[in-house]
Amino acid sequence: MTEPDDAAARRAAAPVICYPNETLPQPDLALYRAARVGASKTAEVLAAPRDAAAFRVPAGHFFRITSVDGPQVGDLNLWSVDDLTERFYSGKTRALHGTHITTGERMWSSLPHLRPMATVIEDTLNWYGIDEYGGSVHDVIGTRCDPYTGHLLAGTQYHHCCHSNLTRALSDETGLPLHEAERHVHDVLNVFMCTGFTRDTGQYFMKASPVRPGDYIEFFAEIDLLGALSACPGGDCSAQHSSDAAACFPLLVEVFAPAPGALEGWSSPARSGYDGTHGRGPVAGRAG
Repeated sequence: MTEPDDAAARRAAAPVICYPNETLPQPDLALYRAARVGASKTAEVLAAPRDAAAFRVPAGHFFRITSVDGPQVGDLNLWSVDDLTERFYSGKTRALHGTHITTGERMWSSLPHLRPMATVIEDTLNWYGIDEYGGSVHDVIGTRCDPYTGHLLAGTQYHHCCHSNLTRALSDETGLPLHEAERHVHDVLNVFMCTGFTRDTGQYFMKASPVRPGDYIEFFAEIDLLGALSACPGGDCSAQHSSDAAACFPLLVEVFAPAPGALEGWSSPARSGYDGTHGRGPVAGRAG
């Protein structure tokens, strides 16, 4: 196609932030961190290499994901314990906070709920920032490695990709048959993964994660959560996805309960206050 005469002017149009987030409800990090100081560990689970583990976190408790033994990325799914259809919404989280999240930012739930599920209160990799390639850590832009894409691109039947790992973990935790559990597996928070988009082609890229044993990201559970974490078969994602060749290591999930009274005045966020009518009148049975 011939470039129009005003091509340069069109490209020079100034960008506008789609969702200015200055009016977002802000988490009380000081309260959360003070409550965390006196919290005691109540549970832990290890996501084995190329596998996933499920865990539960009551509202008002904390959970920490830690790299152990070697550099490893993880794929995280979150659901409401009371309703699996309320689940982490990576697209809206990306729209509200950006391509990667860190301390003070939140994982938001799916429509029609749209409320904070978990707030990042500590991140030992928040020093990384954005590198010269446009890469950063803890992305909400990728999906999850899955057997369908693997089959599409390479004709493989690989069963220990993150999608399948999360499906098995959710099935085991809830008793749902695999095919039903799979319907609830969704786009993830790529914990510790270093990613971005290439400047020239706009393609999604990954590079060696800067995570090292002992690094962690810690969250405050805003609602009662069911989580599943897959220790990705790509290891630190420096070279491959869905591979038995990459060096892989476990990821540790720990849950902590605050001391009684430590969160005085705090309550779980309500679901979206939108009336649900969509311009067609009252909605029967609309929950608040």
